[in-house]
Amino acid sequence: MTRSPRSRTSVALAATAFLAAATPLLGATTASAATAGDCQSATVQYRIVDADGKPVGDDWTSQGGFHQWTAVPGTVEVRLAPGQTVGDGCKYPVSLAEYTTEGSNWYTSGHQTLVDHATVYLTAADVADNSGDGKRTWQKLAVKTPDCYGQIDLYGDDVIYDGKSGDGHGPAPYQPDNIVTPYHLIAAWNGGDKPCTPDKPSSPTPSQSTPATPSTPPASQPPATETTPPATPTKPSSATTPPTTPDVPPLHSTPPTTPAPSPSDSTPPLAETGSNAPVGAIAGGAAAVIALGAGALYMTRRTRRS
Repeated sequence: MTRSPRSRTSVALAATAFLAAATPLLGATTASAATAGDCQSATVQYRIVDADGKPVGDDWTSQGGFHQWTAVPGTVEVRLAPGQTVGDGCKYPVSLAEYTTEGSNWYTSGHQTLVDHATVYLTAADVADNSGDGKRTWQKLAVKTPDCYGQIDLYGDDVIYDGKSGDGHGPAPYQPDNIVTPYHLIAAWNGGDKPCTPDKPSSPTPSQSTPATPSTPPASQPPATETTPPATPTKPSSATTPPTTPDVPPLHSTPPTTPAPSPSDSTPPLAETGSNAPVGAIAGGAAAVIALGAGALYMTRRTRRS
């Protein structure tokens, strides 16, 4: 028994409609992702200014290294060096940190304790162009003024190097163990003329009566000779200061301003099929295809019986 032309036509129409609607469903299983802009390292320039905003010493520079201060550095202005192309979405953290130390230079700094910290974020708006820059306002970093042995670090990230654990913290610098933090160090200053710990108060001396005859130490125990440490610590021949560089990395990601809602415990999250996939329309089309196929099958069987 052969099928009627009408039966074959109904089957062909049902198959064609099913394939046409099912094809978007198959393609929708591939996830899509937007590519973020490519931000490269950038060169930072800095200068020290006084309370009136006037430069102290050298003007804008990218010269790094460790500097011995004659006067405690005040506010530090920072900008991105001219001639750089910086994307609109790129950010460059620059921080200034002040530490108390055990000596007046890196070689005698010993244990360092964080006292103050500040961070700014440079963007494309902070690139110098050398045309009218004298009237521009630049971002500023300021920390507490040390009143004893100290070190001030300018560096290119927003980590706080205070020896604490957890996100956003890092190891404190410590010269004897060669812990050369902060990382991405741009420049550093050392100085001070007194220890940071106050002298221990002398214990009260009890009153004593004057002996009739002065006491004489035994002949076998000569009086101890006092030794005086050198006024200025000498630089160890094998030690070097930590490396510095004006090139700092970009901030790779920015945390969201509000936390994302967490999925409900009673309903499992749906699989993501792409940020722009028309899931609702595809699901409706699939339901229509099923209904159309069922109707076509019913008509085909009814025609075969007739």
